[in-house]
Amino acid sequence: MFSNLALNYLFVFSVVIIWFMLGYQFILFLNGYRYGFRSLRTKRDIEQADPELPDISLMIPAHNEGMVIAGTLEALTNMNYPRDKIEFLVINDGSTDDTAAQVARAAQQDPRIRLFDVPSEVAARGKSAALNLGLKICKYDVIGIFDADNRPEPDSVIHLARQLVSNQRLGAVIGQFRCINKSKNLLTRFINLEGLAFQWIIQAGRWNLFRMATLPGTNYLVHRSLLEKLGGWDEEALTEDTELSIRIYEAGYLIKVVPYAVSWEQEPETLRVWFRQRVRWARGNNYVLEKHLAHIFRIKPRVIGMELFYAMAVYYLFFAAILLSDLLFVLAVFGLITIPVPGPYSEVWFFAFGLFVLELIIALSREREDSLSNIVLIVLSYFTYCQLWIPVVLKGAYDDFIVHRAHKWDKTQRFSMDADIAERCK
Repeated sequence: MFSNLALNYLFVFSVVIIWFMLGYQFILFLNGYRYGFRSLRTKRDIEQADPELPDISLMIPAHNEGMVIAGTLEALTNMNYPRDKIEFLVINDGSTDDTAAQVARAAQQDPRIRLFDVPSEVAARGKSAALNLGLKICKYDVIGIFDADNRPEPDSVIHLARQLVSNQRLGAVIGQFRCINKSKNLLTRFINLEGLAFQWIIQAGRWNLFRMATLPGTNYLVHRSLLEKLGGWDEEALTEDTELSIRIYEAGYLIKVVPYAVSWEQEPETLRVWFRQRVRWARGNNYVLEKHLAHIFRIKPRVIGMELFYAMAVYYLFFAAILLSDLLFVLAVFGLITIPVPGPYSEVWFFAFGLFVLELIIALSREREDSLSNIVLIVLSYFTYCQLWIPVVLKGAYDDFIVHRAHKWDKTQRFSMDADIAERCK
């Protein structure tokens, strides 16, 4: 009796958690879709107001980025921003390839490019450490961050800058990142769907509903004075962007989503690279939860603290619900258990699945990517790609809570981007 009762409780728990997440995500989806239109109206208003643009130092941390850095600098220096108001600081963080040589050649062609070689005794300690060193020698009062594989669109930074100076409550503004190598293989197609859904549903939805968003790792601007007040980036954090986001809100500032400020970036092309990157993200969230849990609910308004907690805890909520439902489903299929909990669970499952597919289709329509092939991929991802998060969360929890593995920055492997750029430009 106890065994059957326990199984019933586990089954109901998984259903409740999954439906809570789906229902909440649907609320965010509606708000994100609405914000897409609101953001365009705000864009027109700010452009008409024509605020004075700030001086900006863009930092590009680079560790063995010779495969991609030249193209990134070309895209950055070709942006539509006043030439006398922007500099590009490449932080060469212990590279052993030709990164420094390529940056030096680019600097000869454009004096706005500066190369900073991190001293060997403190090199290769991770992105946060590199950014903290670079911050000390930046010239200007607004700091921008771009990863070394990025290809920002020409107006990306000017859109971000106009937003930042138009609202004193903003500590930072973030753009949208897009997958430049989305056509490479099935994995990159899944990642493209994931990225668009996250940004149009989660990021845009949270901003429209709560005035809350979290920093991505790239394509954002932040006030230098705020960074210095907060002590820069946390060098122990594997997800330095999420950790800094919480401290920005604790300081009383907001982070705004600017979805039309777009940068194209490279995503993992092999499952091994993807898995290592996602485990780093999961472990980064573990660290942020441990560091901020005791005081995150004191952030005002309190709803922002609750949402930040949910954003970090969603790994484990999603993991627990999916793992339980998968396990119970397999055991039931093989006749090892029966779950006599009454209810229209088949109908509920199909409705939940349909809601998942519909949300992603409409989110993709914001970028005109709601093609038939992508709709098929959405259906397939529910049964494949989404399940991959189970081993990711397990590995992150094992590293942090079982063996207590040291936090060590693991840079995502780069691939040649020439074919991807040519495909996107067609």
